[in-house]
Amino acid sequence: MNKTLVLKVDPKKPDRKKILLCAEALRRGSLVAFPTETVYGLGANLLNKEAIDKLYKVKKRPKTKPFTVHISDLNMIKKLNCPITKEARTLIDKFWPGPLTIILRSKNGRKVGFRMPDNKTALKLIELSGVPIAAPSANISGAPAPKDAGEVLKGLDGKIDILLDGGRAKVGIESTVVDLTMKPARVLRE
Repeated sequence: MNKTLVLKVDPKKPDRKKILLCAEALRRGSLVAFPTETVYGLGANLLNKEAIDKLYKVKKRPKTKPFTVHISDLNMIKKLNCPITKEARTLIDKFWPGPLTIILRSKNGRKVGFRMPDNKTALKLIELSGVPIAAPSANISGAPAPKDAGEVLKGLDGKIDILLDGGRAKVGIESTVVDLTMKPARVLRE
């Protein structure tokens, strides 16, 4: 792979054309790093098996560890066959978009973690791609999560297709994760 293409956008007024280019690349199976309010994520089209395999390989992540699904609207949860429980609705209404990952159970019994980032660039990228985006942090597994484009490039330059540089992440740590598939619900990461 060649050097990673870096596209810089203004976090307050992100360039739609640049984001659309990234969204189309995601749909085709490319890996695209992008900013969220917490850290930079490394996105792959959840519905593209080759892209997901490439994501596991680039991150050096065990295939037993699932990825969080980044969404731009609640319809994506329904498309993945996950009912939105009363508890989930309460958390969604209070904390989304924001740094909270909610784990739900799909109708076929699988656990799926969903997150709606509070970042204009991320939400527009997910919306324009039209697909759910698997997006762990944009780093090699075990390395610190990147808070800006420079940190992403340190570990992943030439290993990913595009880096959408939207400035520094506001929060700087990964999202809180709440598992709603068990009673009582459990916080897996603060």
